[in-house]
Amino acid sequence: MNKKQLQKSIKFSLSIAVITFVLAAIFSIVSSAILSGVMSIIGLAIVFIIVFIGVFFDMLGIAATAADEVPFHAMAAEKVSGSKQAIQIVRNADRFASFCNDVIGDISGIISGTASAIVVLQLSNGFGYGEGTTFHLSINVILTSLVAALTVGGKAMGKFLAIHSSTKIIFIVGKIIAFSEEKFKIKVLSNK
Repeated sequence: MNKKQLQKSIKFSLSIAVITFVLAAIFSIVSSAILSGVMSIIGLAIVFIIVFIGVFFDMLGIAATAADEVPFHAMAAEKVSGSKQAIQIVRNADRFASFCNDVIGDISGIISGTASAIVVLQLSNGFGYGEGTTFHLSINVILTSLVAALTVGGKAMGKFLAIHSSTKIIFIVGKIIAFSEEKFKIKVLSNK
């Protein structure tokens, strides 16, 4: 690795750290605000949605690293919508995977843990048990274990799908990005 590559890597790492800090703060505030005003069953559904988001983005990151660029060149030659974006994703798989797996995926894991704690407290209080009681501790262990099992099991299934269907997954993502860029006139992927 030369000095220029190292500087580029450091610059990317710092920018991704800042983005992660900002997004984590936003997601934490939003999820806490949403969870504080809802019934515990809805809070539980929100926790599972957060887990699903983490699993989904982890799958996207793995698919980007597993995908082959060649099929997308044939599509790009025929002007198929999303093929150019798919090529950019594959060419920048390290950055795309870092954003999907590390930024969104890890933030989702952290936020789901925090959200689980809020839901456990709501459940305990809803049944008339306070913090530190046997009921509270039991619910905490059950929900924490369930969230961990769904996260790990979901990511394992997502990795399988990502490795065996990487071209399809990245093509769908490319089409979504192409649609977004065309519809909202915002450049999602940069040539850099």
